[in-house]
Amino acid sequence: MATGFVERLKAGEILFADGATATNYQRMGMAIGVAPEEWVFDEPEKVVSLHKAFIGAGANIILTDTFGGSSLRLRESPYAGRATELNRRAVELARKAALDHEGVLVAGSMGPTGMLMDPLGDLTAAAAADAYREQGAALSGAGADLLLLETFFALDEALAAIEGIRRASALPLVVSFSFDQGTRTMMGLSPTKMMEAIRPLGVAAIGANCGRSLADMERVVGELAGLNAGIPLWIKPNAGLPRMVGDVARYDTGPDEMAEYATRFLDAGARIIGGCCGTSPEHTRCMIAAAPGGRLRVRGQD
Repeated sequence: MATGFVERLKAGEILFADGATATNYQRMGMAIGVAPEEWVFDEPEKVVSLHKAFIGAGANIILTDTFGGSSLRLRESPYAGRATELNRRAVELARKAALDHEGVLVAGSMGPTGMLMDPLGDLTAAAAADAYREQGAALSGAGADLLLLETFFALDEALAAIEGIRRASALPLVVSFSFDQGTRTMMGLSPTKMMEAIRPLGVAAIGANCGRSLADMERVVGELAGLNAGIPLWIKPNAGLPRMVGDVARYDTGPDEMAEYATRFLDAGARIIGGCCGTSPEHTRCMIAAAPGGRLRVRGQD
């Protein structure tokens, strides 16, 4: 039986990723203004608990609590200068949660730096590449099964990140963008242009996460699938659009509606599905329960 991420996809398996980190931590008591990565050191038992909740819901890919774990993202946090330590510890916590669950993969999550690339900002391609090399090395060295660049919006930053990661790790790499302007990223990048730029770089899967509404994500999935690019699609939407209640973002899309969209994403050609902001373990359970069985072929691949 295939056990690795790439091998399982080649065998036709549909994989199910977990859901939200920050919004679930807030339900578990994380204060507004606290970065989720701080819980890797401050509340490790709660980090493990959330991983276990998603595994219990049926997820077979769990993401490390390292979205904001690059040295550039941490430089103004209480853990500045401890990026390698934080990333390694986060993998250890995820592996602990998955220990007694055969077939659960740990994905090392890496988000954008939050900085604009030169010439729009101060971030150079070399500095970005170095930061992602460091983070990728830590995640790989600690035992992640695959690496994930997620919620990217700028193509040049993603390309620098891929270059840096490739210097540090041979693990399968997934690249996922956030199309938060409907079917464009905040930098104006379309799903087609993203696929054209990333597909030749030998990544294991390409996709979209976060974004706006589920209807918008369905359009993004349709555009990506329609390219017949022969690469698995990773789709991880928010639980709909948020509404602000004081300082807290609330997501009102229920598990049943998420499950309905999950089946539509799979029917359109997605191979890995999960949830982003607002997605609870119950959302995940319902999405997985609604998914069709059997094995699927990658569109455009013989």
